[in-house]
Amino acid sequence: MNRIFFDTEFTGLHQATTLISIGMVNDHGDSFYAELTDFDQSQVNDWLRENVLSHLVLHGANNSFDTTHRMSMRVKGDSGFVKQKLTEWLALNGNVQMWSDCLAFDWVLFNTLLADYSQGYPQLPSNVHYIPMDICTLFQLKGVDPDINREKFGLGEALTQMPKHNALWDAQVIKACYDKLVA
Repeated sequence: MNRIFFDTEFTGLHQATTLISIGMVNDHGDSFYAELTDFDQSQVNDWLRENVLSHLVLHGANNSFDTTHRMSMRVKGDSGFVKQKLTEWLALNGNVQMWSDCLAFDWVLFNTLLADYSQGYPQLPSNVHYIPMDICTLFQLKGVDPDINREKFGLGEALTQMPKHNALWDAQVIKACYDKLVA
């Protein structure tokens, strides 16, 4: 089973939160990054403007995508468009196990975006395992304080390619932490 490391940015730590962006990276470093255009603007506060919206990187038209090669994709659009492109990208990865960090909101938003609820419960694409894995738990099991600075742990002191709260950067950091923890 292949691993996909992912992170989301969203409009707040509350039940009605909406997805702003999602970033994923697989075991080989191939990536998926999407910015959603239909998040609830009324939930955006100053902190989100400064720390999340200012770190969005796609400035093209809505419902557009760019791919540098078959396995990396950048998408901007509404939830339906992002779902379509994400489903296509995940299918290229075979059977996958999803990994995130403090994943409560990430997993719910991932399911909200991708799952079919027509039978009353979330049905993910058949290649996506229904049990998510949490890097926090792996830190704890390996005897590392789960409150450790992820960037410094996974990447060392000379890092900062992108700011924290960019979903793709955070997914890359999660992968780096995983790789170090299991090495």
